[in-house]
Amino acid sequence: MGLQQTVDAAIEAALVNRIVGCVVLVNQNGKEIYASTAGLADREANRKLERNAIWRLASVTKPIVATAALRMMEEGLLQLDDPVSKYLPYFTPPSPDGVVRPITLRHLFAHISGLSYETVPADVSPGMSGPFIPLDENLRRLAKAPLVFAPGTGWTYGTSIDVLGGVVAAINKSTLEAAVAKYVSGPLGMVDWRFTPTDAARVTANYANGNPPIAPVVPPARITEENLQGTNFHVDRIFRADATQSGGGGSCGTADDVMKMLEVYNGSGTLLKPTTIAEALKNQIGTLPRRADDAGKRFSLIGAVIDDPKAAKSPCPVGTVDWGGAWGHNWIIDPTNRLTVLVCSNTAPEGCNGPFRDEVRDAVYAGLGLS
Repeated sequence: MGLQQTVDAAIEAALVNRIVGCVVLVNQNGKEIYASTAGLADREANRKLERNAIWRLASVTKPIVATAALRMMEEGLLQLDDPVSKYLPYFTPPSPDGVVRPITLRHLFAHISGLSYETVPADVSPGMSGPFIPLDENLRRLAKAPLVFAPGTGWTYGTSIDVLGGVVAAINKSTLEAAVAKYVSGPLGMVDWRFTPTDAARVTANYANGNPPIAPVVPPARITEENLQGTNFHVDRIFRADATQSGGGGSCGTADDVMKMLEVYNGSGTLLKPTTIAEALKNQIGTLPRRADDAGKRFSLIGAVIDDPKAAKSPCPVGTVDWGGAWGHNWIIDPTNRLTVLVCSNTAPEGCNGPFRDEVRDAVYAGLGLS
């Protein structure tokens, strides 16, 4: 079967009881070679999903903000190994032994800063929940909590890109949204990317399924502000202008917005220089240990990077970078094949790190004869 048939089959199987709606886009050599819009934007309202649906992007926000910082680096406004305190003088959280050690911007990009989602204080917003406070105040509060390890000595997923967003905003002397609009979303024509939606009527509803990899036997349950469905994700937060502009998880936009940013890293356009792209996609963490389910992958400046496809159980070649967003998204940048894959869904966690993620990936590579 070809690409259309293999990916269509993966989507149709998931729509039975695992995914409510999704947009799947595949580009190769800078051109779209597959696009599918399937399912419902809002099941209870029977609202069909459209390609221009606006998604709560969660951690898909991270590479967008990282791209803004890289563009600023090219402008000479920052350097990867600058200390965070150069731009945010108050941001000097101590290591576990109480000693304050410099956190660099590279540490933030690569999640080796010592900042962890597991230790975010209750009075701090980690992006998709928490208090409604300005970004600067959020980071001042975060700076009071100790790191889980000394910067550069470990890897853990956390609020690092929220801090990077604070740096980007501080350098630009603006909100984070304005800074990203100046350096990324504006130049790329990401017309619906914002921290609050451009059109509330196009925002999807969101749903929660069972714990992957075990597929649920009933359709996903709708997440509302009242029930949260065990996610702790505040669905109405995206409509609040007073929500923290979280570089780690607070923005929204369309699938086409996101694809424009991802394609930068496969050489489309001139937003970033080839040398910057190469730096962004390479392993930045050496041999530091990662989680057991991250076998075969290191970490770059924008996402996980495959260094052992067999260990990663992936058809993607060495050097492929991927990541996702907890609301139900995942993406792949494969420089070897100049292939970019984006899945935006309204079902968490299945669309982010459940079987659907791997099923679409495998279908793409099989359909192109690359597996």
